[in-house]
Amino acid sequence: MKDADPVSPSQRPGFPYGRLAVLGAGSWGTALATILARNGFDTRLWARRESLAEEINASRTNADYLPDVPLPDGLRATASMADALREVEAVLMVTPSSTLREMCHAAAPHLPEGVPVALACKGVERGTGYLLSEVVSDELPGRPVGCVSGPTFARETALGHPTAATVAFPFTYENRLNPENSPAARLAMSLSGGGFRPYVSDDLVGVEVGGAVKNVIAIACGMMSGAGFAENTRAALITRGIDEMKLLAQALGGRRETVTGLSGAGDLTLTCSSTTSRNMSLGFQLGQGIARADCFDGKPVVVEGEVNSVSVTELAARVGVSMPISETVNAVLHHGVDLRTAFAALWARPIEAEPYALDLSLAHPAPTPFQFES
Repeated sequence: MKDADPVSPSQRPGFPYGRLAVLGAGSWGTALATILARNGFDTRLWARRESLAEEINASRTNADYLPDVPLPDGLRATASMADALREVEAVLMVTPSSTLREMCHAAAPHLPEGVPVALACKGVERGTGYLLSEVVSDELPGRPVGCVSGPTFARETALGHPTAATVAFPFTYENRLNPENSPAARLAMSLSGGGFRPYVSDDLVGVEVGGAVKNVIAIACGMMSGAGFAENTRAALITRGIDEMKLLAQALGGRRETVTGLSGAGDLTLTCSSTTSRNMSLGFQLGQGIARADCFDGKPVVVEGEVNSVSVTELAARVGVSMPISETVNAVLHHGVDLRTAFAALWARPIEAEPYALDLSLAHPAPTPFQFES
C-alpha cells in the first residue's frame, strides 16, 4: 500500500466554528447568516425588531432586505441578545459604524471573554478617529477582534454567485505556529462553501482602512459619473483612491500590499462600478444636481461613505496623510462647497510624480482644466 502523502503546511486541516451569531439582520447580515447556515452551522441572526425576527422564522425570508432569497432551516432569528449569544463560538457584527458602540454595549453582558468578534461593517469612528476594531476592543476587552471585508454585494452573495472576501485578525505568536487554529482561519472555514471563498489575512489595519476609504472614493466616482463624465474619470479616481488607501494604511501600521487585495482594490472596484452601491448611488444623484434631502426619493438611507468622509479625512489629517479625493468629497457633503468647483480644483492641483521616490511638485499651468456642463 502506498503511504499517504504528508500534509503540507498549506493543506493543514482547519477547525470551523460550529455555533455562530450574526448581529444585524439587514441585507449583509442576512447574507452572512445564510452562508453559515447553508454550510451546516448553528446560526443565530439577531434583529433589532422582534417583528422582523418572527417574520424571518415564520416565512424563511427577510422580506425587508433580501425578499427573493430563501433562508435555510439552520438559520434562526431572534430579537434577544442573550439568546443570540448563548454558547456562541464566534460572532459577526453587522451594523452601521455610527451604532457600533451601542451594539457592543448590548452584547457585553452576554459575550464571554475569548469569543472572537469579526466586524462585517466598515468605517472610522467620528470624533475618536478609531478604526472599528479599536471601538470593539475598547468596549469588549478580552475578545479577539477581526473583520470580514471584500467586494460583496449582499444579494449576489446570498444567491450563491461566486464571491471572495478577506477574513482578517491579528496573529499571535501561537497563531503563527498553528495558523489553522487562528480565529481568522477558523472563521474562514466556517464561511467557506458554495460560491463563497474567503482568504485569510493578519493585516487587520490594512483591511479595515481599505473598507473605510473605498466608500468615500465611491461617492467621488458617483459624483463625476452623475455629472456626465465617463470611464477615464472613474479609472483615475479608482487608481488615485487606492493610493490614498495605501498612504493611510501605512501611516497606521498596515501594509500597502494589503490594499491591492480584495478588501482594498477589489472592494473599491465593485463599489465604484454600480449604483447598486449606496455610496456610488448617492454620489451619482448629487452629480446630477439632486439635493441631498431628495436623494433616494427622500428616504433616510444610511450611506457609510457620507459619514466616513468626515472621520477618514480627520484621521488622515491627524496622522499627516494627504487624501485629496476624500477631502473633496468631505468638502462637498459637509462644508457646502459646490461640487463643480471642488472637482475642478481637484484636477488643478499641483502636478506630482507617481512614484513617491521622485520628489516633484509643479504648479498646474491651467487653473481650470475642464468645464462642467451647465
